[in-house]
Amino acid sequence: MAPVKGNRKRYINHIRELVIFSMLGTLLYIADAFMDWAPNVHFLAPLIIAYTLVYRVKALIPIYLYVFLIGLYGTFNMWWLPYLYIWTILWGLAMLIPRRLHVGITTVICSVVAGLHGFLFGILYAPAEALMFGLDFKATLAWIASGFVFDMIHGCANLAVSVIIIPLATILCRLEHLPPPYKNIKKI
Repeated sequence: MAPVKGNRKRYINHIRELVIFSMLGTLLYIADAFMDWAPNVHFLAPLIIAYTLVYRVKALIPIYLYVFLIGLYGTFNMWWLPYLYIWTILWGLAMLIPRRLHVGITTVICSVVAGLHGFLFGILYAPAEALMFGLDFKATLAWIASGFVFDMIHGCANLAVSVIIIPLATILCRLEHLPPPYKNIKKI
């Protein structure tokens, strides 16, 4: 029996989304693996922010596909557990970025969000570390302090690579036939 025309269109749209989100999640994994040679320098934050600007709540699909892949290839060790929430925090911050602001303002806000996430990565990771290894408050602060330099590298790198957020969001919007999540104000 042939599917009803409306159901077929919806089915095709679901397959299309499955393929797109699979590719975007895999791109996150490849971007992370490609930059393994440079500690704490990667394109994850800009990609996640761009995905969130375009796909909003559905951006969680490629994010958690990436989290699953990184766990699968990293054997789901203890270091992986904080990834279950750390990237969701970045997604949540990106969801708070107001839509339809001027492109320049959106660019600055996206860069600040990406940079902050990098600078605060160790602090965001610390609660899981403390719970997994039974660290008290003083030991947790020492753990955060020991990673301070790496968090500074991470934050600066996120700021530097955040230049791709708006161009990537623009490309994704064009491919999806959506209006961009920002606006240009032209002088008359």
